[in-house]
Amino acid sequence: MNFDLDEDHRMLKDLVRRFVDDHLMPLEATVLEREASGGPTALTAEETAKIDVVSRELGLWGLDAPEDVGGSDLPAVAMVGVNEELGRTVTPYTIPPDSPNLRMLMATVTDRQRAAYLAPYVAGETISAIGISEPGAGSDPAGMTTRADRDGDDWVLNGRKIWITRGAEADFTIVMAVSDREKGARGGMSAFLVDKGTPGFIIQRRIPMLGGQTSYEIVLEDCRVPGWKLLGTEGQGFAPMQVRLGTRRCEMAAWSIGMAQRALDMMVDYAPQRKTFGAALADRQTIQNWIADAATRIHAARLMTYDCAWKMDQGRDVRSEISMIKGYATEMAWEVVDRAMQTFGAMGMTRELPLHLMASKLRTMRIYDGPTEVHNWVVARNLLGGRR
Repeated sequence: MNFDLDEDHRMLKDLVRRFVDDHLMPLEATVLEREASGGPTALTAEETAKIDVVSRELGLWGLDAPEDVGGSDLPAVAMVGVNEELGRTVTPYTIPPDSPNLRMLMATVTDRQRAAYLAPYVAGETISAIGISEPGAGSDPAGMTTRADRDGDDWVLNGRKIWITRGAEADFTIVMAVSDREKGARGGMSAFLVDKGTPGFIIQRRIPMLGGQTSYEIVLEDCRVPGWKLLGTEGQGFAPMQVRLGTRRCEMAAWSIGMAQRALDMMVDYAPQRKTFGAALADRQTIQNWIADAATRIHAARLMTYDCAWKMDQGRDVRSEISMIKGYATEMAWEVVDRAMQTFGAMGMTRELPLHLMASKLRTMRIYDGPTEVHNWVVARNLLGGRR
């Protein structure tokens, strides 16, 4: 049993760390100032373009994409290290392409879709989004009501989707819909590629979220999709959607570890400097306990996440592990960041430090891609199911 990353994967993690330190961290002051003024935390197109040039030159694009479309075909284990380093900064930047939708495309595309959608996506030429959640359906796919009906060679979509990241900016959106209402989520759910500007694909509203983030609600009104844009097999969209969700949840666990590590580092640096009532915070038992607890829980989350990623790479069933790391890592990081804010006192309540943006992101992550309570239920159900 070897707990060390392969040399190549360790070097990649170190490279991403330097990229974050040299090119993303310096933008944090701008992001914080922009958010404090009521603006979005998103980078401008000009800022993103400059970073894109650097990340592409460093060979960071398409890390886990297939080699035949220009990627490096890296395993999930390597991506944990990459995403942990990206999680250390509040400067929002995604190395193209976004892994979850990439993995879903990789599992489903036809040759025609590979050329039209996957290859441009890996090359960073397009942006994608996905529409799964619906008003009232929440985390229960059986509650999905958006329907897809055949009309000749085409499909016609009708329904409503919500909480879509990049919904207005995406060049194409993967839309989940019920194509067989009798089977529903059990063999009746399909995925479709819907291009930006398709008639009947309506951006209903922009939804401001915590920490300057944004999501969207869309409406599908007789939205006609050519038959060749059915993604995967008709009625079998649930399994590749789970591939997508599992990838995102592993990614979120790694981001959480990165944020918690950043918060812990800030506490360790600050505690010896700050004195209260004649003694440094570092000498206070409460602060020592917080730091020890944070270090221990970060270590546990990191090992759990690498273990889960390794099993994913082995093709194992990781449904329980995915739920474990998604719930544990986000809740762990939320508490570590909260204690870091407490350690910094009044300064921790300002918008001058990155802690509040970490807290906002983690607060949403405890809900996104399944609330902690749902993931706990999944783990318990999987354990109890075999004993009934």
